[in-house]
Amino acid sequence: MNQIKIDLERIVSGIDRNIFGGYLENKVYGGIYYPDSPHADKDGLRSDVRTALEQMRMPNIRWPGGNLASGYRWMDGVGTKEERPVRHDLAWNALVSNQFGTNEFMQFCRKMHIEPYLCANCGDGDLREAADWVEYCNGTGDSAPVKLRRKHGFDAPHKVKYWGIGNEVDGPWQIGYKTPQEYARAVTEFSKVMKRVDPDIKLVAAAVSIWEDYPFPDHRGIKTEWVERTQLMLEQAGDRIDYMALHRYAHLDNDAPFETFMAFAEDFNQHLSAYEGLIQSISLERGIRHAIGIAIDEWAVMRMPNREDRVLINYLEDALVVALHLNAFIRHARSIRLANFTSMMTAVGINYPKLVHLDKPVLLNTIFYPFELYSRTCGQLALDVFYSGDTFSGTYLGRTYNGIRILDVTATLDESRKQLVVYVVNQSKDKAMETGISLISGELAGNVKASVINGPGIKSENTEGNPHQVVTCETDIRAAGKAFNFTFEPHSITALVCAVS
Repeated sequence: MNQIKIDLERIVSGIDRNIFGGYLENKVYGGIYYPDSPHADKDGLRSDVRTALEQMRMPNIRWPGGNLASGYRWMDGVGTKEERPVRHDLAWNALVSNQFGTNEFMQFCRKMHIEPYLCANCGDGDLREAADWVEYCNGTGDSAPVKLRRKHGFDAPHKVKYWGIGNEVDGPWQIGYKTPQEYARAVTEFSKVMKRVDPDIKLVAAAVSIWEDYPFPDHRGIKTEWVERTQLMLEQAGDRIDYMALHRYAHLDNDAPFETFMAFAEDFNQHLSAYEGLIQSISLERGIRHAIGIAIDEWAVMRMPNREDRVLINYLEDALVVALHLNAFIRHARSIRLANFTSMMTAVGINYPKLVHLDKPVLLNTIFYPFELYSRTCGQLALDVFYSGDTFSGTYLGRTYNGIRILDVTATLDESRKQLVVYVVNQSKDKAMETGISLISGELAGNVKASVINGPGIKSENTEGNPHQVVTCETDIRAAGKAFNFTFEPHSITALVCAVS
């Protein structure tokens, strides 16, 4: 029988709530901002979308992207709406009305009681533009940017804490792609002026989005260079960088074997471990004294939309991959201090690239449920978990991984509430896993609540006609003393919430 053993005193690290952050880009219009919707409030924001997002308990949201950020002019999105220019967005080949801009984003964030995270244009943008945006948002004096904000009806500063310096600058698709040397210089100069405007902001460097050599014909030959990029950034601007941003999507072919989906997590964890060591090594060598966190400020499951209506479909197996991401964040909590879920809007039924049913209530997608469950139940401390049990092999992006544990397990502790939560993803497609769960220290102080996300099969999806194929079901388990048994359903996500003493 599989065994999970937990010592409540073996604490890996504190967990930063910012790992449950969200992300906005090209799903603003019709998604969050849709003045003609029957659900729109006085500011044009959809209350039904906001209500669904509030269930996800996100502490921050990143905007305006994403690829959009590399050609975005923040001045286009402030002031009188009638005078805002319509621009051609070269990233997505679409027109942007700029009716939703800086102040609309701030209003949205404040209504949801979350921190805004702005991404400055380090593509075709310049230093002055970035510094002026910080001053417009955070300034308190009588400078021109501050006077402009006040003229626009916002006397108090927005106090934006998190600022990204560009997006995916290592990607050849990006407007303003930069070599390692070019971006190291750019992040040095951007960070200099932005922190001179407001020394209290936290800066996120766009570190790595390409982990393997770029394979596509239009940019064949582009190398990843992620070690060199990181070294140059930290050597030149390490004293001002607070986070290194990594992007890692589970790029999954619709016809890929289920084992490939599950092998992604092993690949992801290995890359995270390598990057943690890289930051630590360079910081030690260069005498960087403050801790530089990792920001996974874009992550999601990326499938191709179906060809009939170009609407993205998410299945139960996608929800499992979302949970595997979150387990990785908990497992690497010492270094991962910020994360932004790119599929935030897809999770509440705003599909890409075609917005559907704008006049109807939102539909909760399969990937909504693991995010909501983890965000709602996650404790403040990550625990070191012992697990023994069955394993499998899988291949992801040409790498074969052996000895992958069928049960992917993490655990958190909330000391103030005396609550242990054990998160388990059963990566078996057809096998239930009977498991013994025991405490090495402490005792169970009451029944255990089991929250299970599952569906009839790995291709189960939530649709308008059948919106509850994949949901969270809760049951109570009798438990006392130091141990209990639980059988994890095939292809399932489970959170065991345990009162402990």
